[in-house]
Amino acid sequence: MTQKIQDFVIVGMTREGKRFRPSDWADRLCGIMSAFGADHRMKYSPYVRPGSKPTGERTVRVDARLYEVEPLAYKFLVNFAHDNDLQVEPLEPAP
Repeated sequence: MTQKIQDFVIVGMTREGKRFRPSDWADRLCGIMSAFGADHRMKYSPYVRPGSKPTGERTVRVDARLYEVEPLAYKFLVNFAHDNDLQVEPLEPAP
């Protein structure tokens, strides 16, 4: 089985419709992908960003370019969503 490398959003809702806990999971997940900048402040990766849907569910947007930079990090995020039975929405790449 080959994995299609693409942009996707992890939604903080299980496939059964239960809200994923803890409520700050998206910030925590993006935090492990962040780094300190030249100004000595923590900055989120440009490839992994927290967000939310209009309905309030927390999300994490994953840019497919992460795979080119660090394939293991991309696979970790795919596996995180799968292991926690979270909804994943594929995105069309930006033009």
